[in-house]
Amino acid sequence: METLRLILSPEFLLRNSIYTSVLVGFSCPLVGVFLVMRRLVFMGVALPQVSSTGVAIALSVPLWLGVKLSGHPSESAHMLAFIGSMTFSLCAILALAFMERRGRGQPEGRLGAAYVVAASLSMLVLSKNPYGEIGWLDMLKGEVITISNFDLVLTAATLAVVLATLGLFHKELLLVSFDRPMAITLRKNVVFWDVLLYLLIGLTVSMAVLSVGPLIAFGFLLLPALTAHLFARNMRQFTMLASLCGGAGAFLGFWVAYQYDLPVGPTDVVLLGVLYTTAWFIARLLPPGPK
Repeated sequence: METLRLILSPEFLLRNSIYTSVLVGFSCPLVGVFLVMRRLVFMGVALPQVSSTGVAIALSVPLWLGVKLSGHPSESAHMLAFIGSMTFSLCAILALAFMERRGRGQPEGRLGAAYVVAASLSMLVLSKNPYGEIGWLDMLKGEVITISNFDLVLTAATLAVVLATLGLFHKELLLVSFDRPMAITLRKNVVFWDVLLYLLIGLTVSMAVLSVGPLIAFGFLLLPALTAHLFARNMRQFTMLASLCGGAGAFLGFWVAYQYDLPVGPTDVVLLGVLYTTAWFIARLLPPGPK
């Protein structure tokens, strides 16, 4: 309990790290439920990797052009990384969604191709960057321990926008996602709501990748949603349970990692995996109820 009291203390040295972890844990499942219910789980794998490619390219462009970053170097680099991450995420998700609507080829094949090409491109870009291994690889891996006040504010502001938008337009996004014929019958602007949802997913993925890295971001997108889906009886329960699971998993994962000197991100994902496995066995033992 001494470790818990230390973590909860306002004077805790790594307080920005735990705040950021919990913010990402609460927020990623809110868009992860849409990926799970729309059967776009593979997109959750590809998008974080594409986003990290945007980070690598955005951070390399100034060096290629011989331009020095103005202002505080770390803040300028983080903002530039966010812009690159956001741009690549949105372009990728809109392109993949357009090809899915056209109905050509296999969706899993396109997502797999996007993932492997993005991962390889990131390695190529950073291999030719003389500063790639000094700090920037940590940003791509998502070093949760090194979170500045600027990073925390940027993360909180971005995720607050996502949360507010989801709250304001939750019914429209659900209708377009899960009952498109009804949405068309009611003359809803299906394309607009699709683009808005993709924008929210892109924002969340971009910020999560910068904060915790692509692999951990995918874990928070998928595992809490899968766990909540085992017990939820409606979409409100599904969304709330997924978000609570992600936030609690992030906090407990940080606690365990700090207690036993483990990497925070992988500890979070393993803990969420154990929670999902336990929940799956419990769900098998419970009598089936109406969804």
